[in-house]
Amino acid sequence: MKPSTLLMILAVSATPLPAFAAGDPVAGAKAFKACQACHIATEAKNKVGPTLQGVVGRPVASIADYKYSKAMTDFGAGKVWDEALLSEYLKAPKAVVKGTKMAYAGVKKDDDLANIIAYLKDPAAGGQ
Repeated sequence: MKPSTLLMILAVSATPLPAFAAGDPVAGAKAFKACQACHIATEAKNKVGPTLQGVVGRPVASIADYKYSKAMTDFGAGKVWDEALLSEYLKAPKAVVKGTKMAYAGVKKDDDLANIIAYLKDPAAGGQ
């Protein structure tokens, strides 16, 4: 094997891939309290914001009886809420979706973010 090929293989294998901490759904239920003024994760019921029950794996802006902003509808075209997209959005909603109706500034602590996503994946596991 050529040295240049070996270097390329090493460089690619050393490139970090995004890693998502498993998170703690019980801690996530506690951190989610900041979201509860506008969202619910344990029922298919909208509040000021759309229900977050089953959000992980759901197409973005897809709750039929919720009126999303045009910005969110446009942003969501062809996207699904996975851990990576939720993480990006929840850190800075207005930076990710300019014109979103979401007033929350974002989750600042990475641990809280991982825990909230763990909770959203299975709110029943969060002790609620």
